[in-house]
Amino acid sequence: MHTITITLIALAALCRATMSYKVEPLPDSYAALGEGPHWDEARQSLYYVDLEAGVLLRYDYAQNKVYRTQIEGESFAGFVLPIAGNSQEFAVGCERRTVIVQWDGVSPKAKVVRTLFEVQPEFKENRLNDAKTDPQGRFFGGTMRYVGDEFEHRHGELYRWVAGGNVSLVKSDVGISNGLAWDEKAKKFYYIDTTDYEVKSYDYNFETGVASNPKVIFNLRKTSPKDHLLPDGMTIDTEGNIYVATFNGATIFKVNPSTGKVLLEIKLPTKQITSVAFGGPNLDILYVTTAAKFGQPAPAGTTYKVTGLNAKGYPGVGLKI
Repeated sequence: MHTITITLIALAALCRATMSYKVEPLPDSYAALGEGPHWDEARQSLYYVDLEAGVLLRYDYAQNKVYRTQIEGESFAGFVLPIAGNSQEFAVGCERRTVIVQWDGVSPKAKVVRTLFEVQPEFKENRLNDAKTDPQGRFFGGTMRYVGDEFEHRHGELYRWVAGGNVSLVKSDVGISNGLAWDEKAKKFYYIDTTDYEVKSYDYNFETGVASNPKVIFNLRKTSPKDHLLPDGMTIDTEGNIYVATFNGATIFKVNPSTGKVLLEIKLPTKQITSVAFGGPNLDILYVTTAAKFGQPAPAGTTYKVTGLNAKGYPGVGLKI
């Protein structure tokens, strides 16, 4: 009887953990290829991109409203990173260039004011994909092939850039450079190359920005290759758990990176989940970008908020230039 009681309590706790969260769409938040969510604590806003349209978006928490802007002369916006100390400048990935874009957060047009750096000029069929800043404000981001088969042609690379310095190579032989996250307590860096179907952890030196000793911590391969899940964007909570978006799985996996155990599967009403970021006044709302590629029906491309997760994350860090 005692064993049965304990089992029932455990099952009830599991049900609460699974059913407690709530998924809601943000108003007028559509992006055909939504990506790169970044919570700006000072402005209480979520920035993200419509990647293949050269569009930046800002969700204003207080107004519950999304503003969007077209970057003049650009057709790609791989990521958006607010510049530290400047409320109207952002680093944006435009093809293989990381440029500074000037935007007031409201106007329908934004403009490129200068280029910070360019990578892989010889690979015309590559572009920058996901990028973030580490807790010290360093740039980390990578490339992928966007013409042809990026699973076959692994011409992507992962880079680090520091203010006043040059671009340095972190990793080569990359198919689709994607999710990034850091854990200062555990001294770890987490990285996703979608074409590897896994999440890797690295030992990370926060003083130097050097990652070493890669180790697979979460494998999304299935029995049949056609069923492999595609890990995309990623974030981390204050307890060190990672949240992995799946581009073909309608699911975000909450994972303990020390054990590889899935703690929670967060289900979304659309298939192509591209990335995640914690935000909101208490940093306890998980914002989720999605895509509407390859004929996905509505509500594909909607941006969501997930509440009731009983977890908190970290605000985005501005890029130091």
